[in-house]
Amino acid sequence: MTDLDQRIASVLRERAEGEIDTHRLLRASRAQGRRRQLRRRAVTGGALALVGVLGFMGVAGTELPGLPGRLPWTAATPTVAPAVPPRVDGVAGAAQRPDLVGTDPAVLHLGVDTTKASYLGWAVKGFGVETVRIEVGGGQPVTVDVARTVEVFDGLGIEGFPIDAVPTRRAFDGTVRQVRGTTGGLIMSWQPAAGVYARAAMLGGDRAALARAVDALRWDEARRCGTPLRLGTLPTDATVGGCSVDVSAFPGTINAELTLYRGRSATMYVRLQYAAQMVGVRADGNRTVGSRPAYLYPDGGKLELLGIPKVHLVADFGWPAQGFTEADAATALAGARVADDLTRPESWD
Repeated sequence: MTDLDQRIASVLRERAEGEIDTHRLLRASRAQGRRRQLRRRAVTGGALALVGVLGFMGVAGTELPGLPGRLPWTAATPTVAPAVPPRVDGVAGAAQRPDLVGTDPAVLHLGVDTTKASYLGWAVKGFGVETVRIEVGGGQPVTVDVARTVEVFDGLGIEGFPIDAVPTRRAFDGTVRQVRGTTGGLIMSWQPAAGVYARAAMLGGDRAALARAVDALRWDEARRCGTPLRLGTLPTDATVGGCSVDVSAFPGTINAELTLYRGRSATMYVRLQYAAQMVGVRADGNRTVGSRPAYLYPDGGKLELLGIPKVHLVADFGWPAQGFTEADAATALAGARVADDLTRPESWD
């Protein structure tokens, strides 16, 4: 458990009254975790390790919590084409079918003109939001959130922004606003089509770069929320409600996550973390999933499937994501399939 998780747990135990919207709490917690990840990436570059709830930063020789030994690294990274989510033929984009936005955890109803911008990541979140992170040439990343209603933006944080600095609903009129509490942070909210609401945000104050990023968006196509991870079996009554991929350090590292829901509050994250420079395969587990070694972390809330070269594959069902069990995690991991070539996103489906 991270220090953030511990603080959340402590406050909730002290002040628990009535029902808690756990999905909203988890979104805020994970948003803060992603902000810490960005700060660490500026220091550590493309190296990868597991920190807390399996953060994505690290250095050579980092030990995996609870497991003996060290992770050696090599220096070479292959040269490959930039990562692009595969196109979905026969599915309308947001401009043609705004009612489809955020309804399918496997599909993004927008794309990016890759002659104008590069993908850094993409996601479909379990509360009706589709997201792309893009970069327009040496500038700050731009995060674009898309939804069918303005209400979805209430409490929806932005990676890298202070939570209390992000405005809730504003006029979606295309005005670019500077965000208090940031150094030049900009937000633009607009309607790219009837029934579609979009918000673009960047930490830097380059309005021209923000305009170029918005211009690179394509609303007449659909893209797969492609990940190198597929779950062949799910726990009883569970559904995949969210998909997230980070390719900001591609092809050196890839971070993917599938979010499983059961009912209104049970949540489990299945995370794949790939590092091209990592060598050696762990096989010293304390559990068995199917016929393969696995490791249950000391906190009892994370189960890792071992033996996959260059990959950590973990099901996180611990606090605050309660509602699933170790047996559920084992079921999800037993049917997990990892792409043969993680550097070819077109093959992930």
